[in-house]
Amino acid sequence: MRILIYGAGAIGGYIGALLAQHGADVTLLARGATLDALRGDGIRVEWEDGRVLHTAVRACGPGQAEGRFDLVIVTLKSMQLAAAAPEIRALTAPAGSVVMIQNGLPWWYFDRVPSPWQGTRLKSLEPEGELTAGYDLDRVVGAVIYKPVMATAPGRLFIPASTSNRLFIGEVDNSLTQRLQVIADAITPAGLPVEVTQDIRRIKWAKLMINLVWNPLGVVVQSPAGYVAEDPAGAQLVRALIAEGTAIARAVGVPVEFDADEELRRQVGNHTQLTSMLQDARAGRPMEWQAIIGVVLELAALTKTPASTLQVIAACISLLDQRIRTDKVALRPVPLATENKT
Repeated sequence: MRILIYGAGAIGGYIGALLAQHGADVTLLARGATLDALRGDGIRVEWEDGRVLHTAVRACGPGQAEGRFDLVIVTLKSMQLAAAAPEIRALTAPAGSVVMIQNGLPWWYFDRVPSPWQGTRLKSLEPEGELTAGYDLDRVVGAVIYKPVMATAPGRLFIPASTSNRLFIGEVDNSLTQRLQVIADAITPAGLPVEVTQDIRRIKWAKLMINLVWNPLGVVVQSPAGYVAEDPAGAQLVRALIAEGTAIARAVGVPVEFDADEELRRQVGNHTQLTSMLQDARAGRPMEWQAIIGVVLELAALTKTPASTLQVIAACISLLDQRIRTDKVALRPVPLATENKT
């Protein structure tokens, strides 16, 4: 099986390193400094417990991949998908599969499953239907990954202490197909367990509930989740976002169970893990907020579900994202506590 990792950032680099170390026929597509690093010194993955994986990888830039691939694993941010669609489609073998590993909800959320809103286009994700036009849903496999990975430098990854290490994959129409098992069998032996699901939308909501809370709050308060969870005002915001997100999920037919008390306890002491949105904001990169927050607000409007707290948080994130995109402003890390010397 020829495998292409399209987007060699934190998650893509991690999966690519595991597959390369395992001996798979894998190519990583990257650009800029990341491409230079991969070609020069490969990928180095460091775990918080001291483990290290350092491996050479085959890497190429956009327009440089040769031939077609049986499996294309796309780890781009959701807002990058439209521009990459022509090349991804051209690089996928006629019977190949495209595994889409993105945070948030997908543009095909209301496609190929029974729903009162079947066929509804989510304008927060594709204002002009560009993703529907750009990707062949027969090739697409939905995916959700649970693995905290931080890119500390081009080709350098850090994995904080966590027990999460799993990739879920599922068909757009919720069917069980042979290709899902083939994909699982290709990836699992490399060290990333793959679980096949008949309800990828429910799995996406389960992951989204985590991102819906900690990604935007992390950016607003410029802190890892532990500092938010340990503060009474922060805990109140967390509870409000969980309540609203749960109500919206149930309004579209997904019975999400997400315990606010348990989630707050889980984050106590987490003072090192920076969410992807916070990493992007600090680096001056556009944030992946529409697939995580914008689409949920769109579903709230569609189902007439109140979401006042989420609306305020989304407004803050939107304004910041606009400034980053137009002014190229990077948020520099600030001390989480300062000594009062007056």
